[in-house]
Amino acid sequence: EMPPARRGTETLHQEQPETGNHYLEDALLQSYLRAHLPPKVLEEVTQDLERFGTRLLSQVKPLGRECELNPPVLRQYDAWGRRVDHIATCSAWRSMKAIAAEEGLVAAAYERRYSNWSRLHQAVKLYLFSSFSGGFNCPLAMTDGAAKIAESLGLPGSLKNAFDHLTSWDPKKFWTSGQWMTERRGGSDVADGTETVARKQPDGTYRLYGFKWFTSAADSDMALTLARVADAEGRVKQGSSGLSLFFLRVRDEEGKLNGIQVQRLKDKLGTRQMATAELWLDAFAPQRFQISAEGRGVASISSMLNISRIHNVIGAVASMRRMIGLSREYARRRVAFGKLLKDHPLHMQTIAQMEVQARGAFLLLMEIVCLLGLAETNMASEQDQLLLRLLIPVAKLYTGKQ
Repeated sequence: EMPPARRGTETLHQEQPETGNHYLEDALLQSYLRAHLPPKVLEEVTQDLERFGTRLLSQVKPLGRECELNPPVLRQYDAWGRRVDHIATCSAWRSMKAIAAEEGLVAAAYERRYSNWSRLHQAVKLYLFSSFSGGFNCPLAMTDGAAKIAESLGLPGSLKNAFDHLTSWDPKKFWTSGQWMTERRGGSDVADGTETVARKQPDGTYRLYGFKWFTSAADSDMALTLARVADAEGRVKQGSSGLSLFFLRVRDEEGKLNGIQVQRLKDKLGTRQMATAELWLDAFAPQRFQISAEGRGVASISSMLNISRIHNVIGAVASMRRMIGLSREYARRRVAFGKLLKDHPLHMQTIAQMEVQARGAFLLLMEIVCLLGLAETNMASEQDQLLLRLLIPVAKLYTGKQ
């Protein structure tokens, strides 16, 4: 017979809340799509989202948990003392990349199958994916931003191939992109904080010299970064007007780092599933192209920053919806003071207040992605474009605080 003390501890557990298909359980999302999408688009998108919701539960959710339990590891040297700087990620992280390609989590926005509604379709899939992604929504944000820059620059020769990879539905061809801006002297203040120097080579490529202090998605296939172009005497121009935007391949044809050394991986409080590193850029790297006009790096990268902000809003709103879903389900199971939590008025009042905030944030997000879809298909009025420019930073601030 179990001792009395142990019998008491055996019952000290709570029943785990369980949620089902996130699309089918999100009444607000379904009603919004019914109210706004054309009938033919609605039919196809609804079928896709129902199927995707099932895949999230059966496949993506366990992979996301595995990513959280197995963060990346840096192996700087091989057994013979040679510098390799290999960032090892778990198999689940690599599977997430394949799923992102198959589901078109970047590509759907650029294929424009549904014209201006394509961006909404993509945003809704990211909204459903975010809470189960195991942190992979972060590299997708930067990949989407890189594709946006390539498109906004008119797909110059050095970026056409990259754009095709960034927007591919084929897992074998799909690339992710990093966004390497932050240096030791500052975070958002890239105008005065960027020390990386680019020296032009006779073949038109550049060699970059510098230290990137915080590089997210360090295991990505390519990256966009800022640097100051040095003239023949080695002088550089300070301030934002001295910054240009560069495209670089992270690895060469043999899979080795392309003139990059990994100093260390960041020991972060959050998003530990994603490799964020301190990187040295040195001279021994071909395939580094200037993709903006000289001195127009900050202006060129602004479209990438706006896409990243929208992804930030998507992640915040998705987290709000996820927390409310779990709270409501838990309230149907947990008994306190002789009755279920759902039967306590104050408890339900708190959930109701959270629901109102989440709905407001969701509708704000939908307004932004609809405006973005109009802008990307040349259907936005001047007022639409001004409103989009205003709402993106406001929404990021508001939803981030919530």
